[in-house]
Amino acid sequence: MKGNVKDLGAFASIREFRIDPVTHKVGDKIELTQFKEGDTIEVSALSKGKGFQGVVKRHGFGGGPRTHGQKHSEREPGSIGGGVRHKVPKKMRMAGRMGGDRITVKNLKVLHIDGNTNTLYISGAIPGRRGTLVEIIG
Repeated sequence: MKGNVKDLGAFASIREFRIDPVTHKVGDKIELTQFKEGDTIEVSALSKGKGFQGVVKRHGFGGGPRTHGQKHSEREPGSIGGGVRHKVPKKMRMAGRMGGDRITVKNLKVLHIDGNTNTLYISGAIPGRRGTLVEIIG
């Protein structure tokens, strides 16, 4: 894909968006002039990856008591309900990898547009870490 558009300049990443073919051609720049101050937008990006986390941080479990003969079980999940079945049920909340999901935050406001530095100021929580590629839909 990068070879097909190499005449247009260097790209850090390539994304495909559905647009109106009458108003836009290949190679057209999309500038911040389409946004206005006070517009309501939605922002999508990959959330921060947090690695392997336990059930207290990942699912908000309370953990066990420190007293009554329990030595090292403060942050453990407890029983998963063995009973008759001999397997772990689907969707059982357990420890595992957390974060790194695609998150869409809606109803964010455009505060200011700086045309000199090509910067868009948005009020609200933008998903992802610094340097994450963010999609803004207006």
